Amino acid sequence: MKFELVSLDGVKFSADAYSVVLPTAAGTITLLPKHEPLLSVVVPGVITIRRQKSDADYHLEHYATFGGVLEVTSDGARVLVDEATHGQEINEAEAEKAHQRALELRKAAKDQVELDKAQNLVDRHAVRLEVARIRRRHQRH
Repeated sequence: MKFELVSLDGVKFSADAYSVVLPTAAGTITLLPKHEPLLSVVVPGVITIRRQKSDADYHLEHYATFGGVLEVTSDGARVLVDEATHGQEINEAEAEKAHQRALELRKAAKDQVELDKAQNLVDRHAVRLEVARIRRRHQRH
């Protein structure tokens, strides 16, 4: 199936894919060729792309994304997000430090506005850290 991942920075992925696993408001779903038409909200999380059915897990592509919209049609699927970062672009040590700083900001929040902003940062850096750790596990191959 044709799959596109588009962020405000431009097209992050545009090619045929055997399967795409992504987080939606209704839960994690897997798109396969000939998936039923669908519109859904994408929530912050990891989008995983398997280009070919025979691809081993260490060949999967992972993107940290922070919400958006999914459209599945008979022609394929498109995800529009504000931000999408490929696993190869994420440094695990930096992601860990950023996550820790966000946790400290959340702990020091003095009102609901600060708490909401800090929680948003915690969620964002947790996703980036998750993708970095997935990448590290798969680099062993």
